[in-house]
Amino acid sequence: MPRRKRTAAGSSSDGTADSDDSGDHEKTDSSHSEANQRNNTRLTRASLRLSQSSQDAPPDVKQAAERDESPPRTPTGNAPSSESDIDTSSPNASHDESVTKDQKDSGSDPSHRPKRRRFHESYNFNMKCPTPGCNSLGHLTGKHERHFAISGCPLYHNLSADECKVKAIEREKQEEERSQGQNEENRHATRHQAPTQRQVRYKEKVIEMRKRRDSGLTKDQKEKYMEHRQTHGTTREPLLENITSDYDLELFRKAQARAAEDLEKLRLQGQITEGSNMIKTILFGRYELDTWYHSPYPEEYARLGRLYICEFCLKYMKSQTILRRHMAKCVWKHPPGDEVYRKGAISVFEVDGKKNKIYCQNLCLLAKLFLDHKTLYYDVEPFLFYVMTEADNTGCHLVGYFSKEKNSFLNYNVSCILTMPQYMRQGYGKMLIDFSYLLSKVEERVGSPERPLSDLGLISYRSYWKEVLLRYMYNFKGKEISIKEISQETAVNPVDIVSTLQSLQMLKYWKGKHLVLKRQDLIDEWKAKETKRGNNNKTIDPSSLKWTPPKGT
Repeated sequence: MPRRKRTAAGSSSDGTADSDDSGDHEKTDSSHSEANQRNNTRLTRASLRLSQSSQDAPPDVKQAAERDESPPRTPTGNAPSSESDIDTSSPNASHDESVTKDQKDSGSDPSHRPKRRRFHESYNFNMKCPTPGCNSLGHLTGKHERHFAISGCPLYHNLSADECKVKAIEREKQEEERSQGQNEENRHATRHQAPTQRQVRYKEKVIEMRKRRDSGLTKDQKEKYMEHRQTHGTTREPLLENITSDYDLELFRKAQARAAEDLEKLRLQGQITEGSNMIKTILFGRYELDTWYHSPYPEEYARLGRLYICEFCLKYMKSQTILRRHMAKCVWKHPPGDEVYRKGAISVFEVDGKKNKIYCQNLCLLAKLFLDHKTLYYDVEPFLFYVMTEADNTGCHLVGYFSKEKNSFLNYNVSCILTMPQYMRQGYGKMLIDFSYLLSKVEERVGSPERPLSDLGLISYRSYWKEVLLRYMYNFKGKEISIKEISQETAVNPVDIVSTLQSLQMLKYWKGKHLVLKRQDLIDEWKAKETKRGNNNKTIDPSSLKWTPPKGT
């Protein structure tokens, strides 16, 4: 059986046997020498181009190329876990000039390779732990040299970096002993086995440790805790010693370290970024929604990758287990406040920010996840919130809302408006806008939304204003149209009417006067869409409104 002969590159040649004659050997050797010569020529050209580019490069890039340093390190001092963490887009990088053997054979150009993600060096050095007085050294887990969040800050947890390292060694020893004991027990385990002697002793030890817990804090301890709280406030974790047993406190510390380690892994993988919107998704009722913008939730919630929110009372929670327990006890099935509109399954509730402060604050925090320009979060008392819901046999589900000032000097009828992402592009946004103008008609005022509008809000309002004007033109039978009359009948601000007419090219200046042109083509197009839409339930019926303007609020 002939054997394959290895080439100089270490790959097996096809059909080459040991019985080949000397002529074949000479041919092979000559071909190898020619190949080596070509490779040397390519390497020489590559090194020449590299040297030329390095001469044009900045001094710091030259020094890095000459030293041939190891890969750049991550903020924790560890080497990047993948090649994508390194900046390979630089024209001075040596690997941009090198071509693999497969690329040479296929004739592919390395410049056509997919671009790799850059390693942002500014991300390393600009980050700092938010705890006052902390230098970002050490980590709660004891496994990292630096930290950039409160979750991994030893100082916040009233520890030092050295203490964290000692605790990490102790945890590792305990884990090893536990795993060894489990392996020995599993060797002789049966399906229905009574607790082993080791488990019984451990249980007795835990019971004894919990019995030794003090019944309460002494006077000196209480003074110490109060002094710590007054000195550091919320910038430090409260002192936890003597509050519970040493065993339970150690369990809590282990859980903290494990959570900090999980967050550190997510940060290194790029799934979360300190200082930005770290809430990527929320679980809201039957839906899992991707967030769009940052919302100022408390940091212990904001640093989580996912938030769990009750769709009725809008309370936010850390885990699905907590949410499930909350839903079993939550008695809310609709927003607080007065139901001022109902038609079919659609209802609108008027919620006073002064009477239901917590609900309105939670609603604003939820809305900020999907709005860019929103700045109102906690000062909700001067506002009324009109919450639209859709009812089924489980309750009234949040569709959207808008807020308005109780006393607006500029006659704003909307301060903030939002349609939940799962209900967008279904006509609910236009219903909310129409409802806000219906309230303005009842108040006998001309209204306008507060600026600036979000991108989606501006699109929705322009579409609504266009529809209102074209409907008015279609029903108008007179000869002269007055912008003031349109404003009084539709409750739309004259400025908004003029801007909409200009965008529709229905406003012209002729002989010193502004004329409103009745473009029949646009009216016919709108009427055709209305006819095609048919009897749509996504409209507001003024007769279903049961509301009187609030007085003295």
